[in-house]
Amino acid sequence: MFRAVSTSGAPPEEQAYSHATVANGFVFTAGQIPVTPDGTPVEGSVAEQTRQVMENLGAILAEAGTGFEHVVRTTAYFRDVDDFPAMDEVYAEYFEGPPPARDVVEVRDLPEGAALELVMVATEG
Repeated sequence: MFRAVSTSGAPPEEQAYSHATVANGFVFTAGQIPVTPDGTPVEGSVAEQTRQVMENLGAILAEAGTGFEHVVRTTAYFRDVDDFPAMDEVYAEYFEGPPPARDVVEVRDLPEGAALELVMVATEG
């Protein structure tokens, strides 16, 4: 069994998914794109988009009772993998100590025209 996590600190779940699920001591987030909690897409630089994604993920992790210090894996999806360095600079600000394992994947397209989407797996806090 698992429990679903939902927070007003991340964009509304407009389809059939939860912001995260918690199962067997792990928190699995849904992919987050750069959209504010009120549903407005962030159209700025990759750094600005990354900051919004990380803020969304931080709110989701907090609602699940954990935080970035417990993230063990991240998957990063990019429309253009050349945006990786700009994302990585902001992403690194959210982790103290060793960063989690990470996959980087280039995809053809992302929702809302986003430059990136991040998914995280964390242990419960």
